[in-house]
Amino acid sequence: MQITWFGHAAFKLTDQSGFSVITDPYTPEGVGYPSIRETADVVVISSDDDDAHCRADLIPGDPQVINALQVAQDTGSAVAGGLTVQAIEAAEWDHHPEHEVPGQNGMYRFELDGLKIAHMGDVGNPLTDAQIDFFKDTDVLLALAGGYLTIELPDLMRMIHRVEPKLIIPMHFRTLTYRPRNTMWIESFLANFKDEAIDFACNHTAVIQKDQLPEDGTRVLVMDYVS
Repeated sequence: MQITWFGHAAFKLTDQSGFSVITDPYTPEGVGYPSIRETADVVVISSDDDDAHCRADLIPGDPQVINALQVAQDTGSAVAGGLTVQAIEAAEWDHHPEHEVPGQNGMYRFELDGLKIAHMGDVGNPLTDAQIDFFKDTDVLLALAGGYLTIELPDLMRMIHRVEPKLIIPMHFRTLTYRPRNTMWIESFLANFKDEAIDFACNHTAVIQKDQLPEDGTRVLVMDYVS
């Protein structure tokens, strides 16, 4: 599977057949990252009212769209383009400065090229036991790693220690492009791991193969964003 990080919580994941999924596309003016110019077969959004996570309308072409929040509030599972997406409801940070009432969103997971992939949406509070259980048996966790505006790092690490994903790809942290004042740089998240468990892609695209994932423990892959 090939994965590209556009920035924020937006990724493109492509399997060996060329089938592709884009997650949580953003409004470029809102987060500072460039417009997403690539197409996809399916776009998954974690909500329908957050411009940093829901702009499926900005993806070129005519992709099928899955709203993870809607899925979570309905049956918990939906299919689009042959892709099955499971979701569980979550809420933004209780004190979000841009919303008087914390917005609801969906955390979601799906399988591609035999890899079980989970995306944390825009959750901003400690996870319940049911939400933690949702991430069990995850191969690749797309994790909210910047603290402020999303889940705090100690609460994130509590989940990671319990479910032990094989590979974590951090997202939604402070960069030279996305710079909310209190959002943390990636070093704050990486401080929770041994140096030998951390890899740097030094690129915005990487290839992940199931047989190359660790049998025990968790590794972290830090990616660059598309610029």
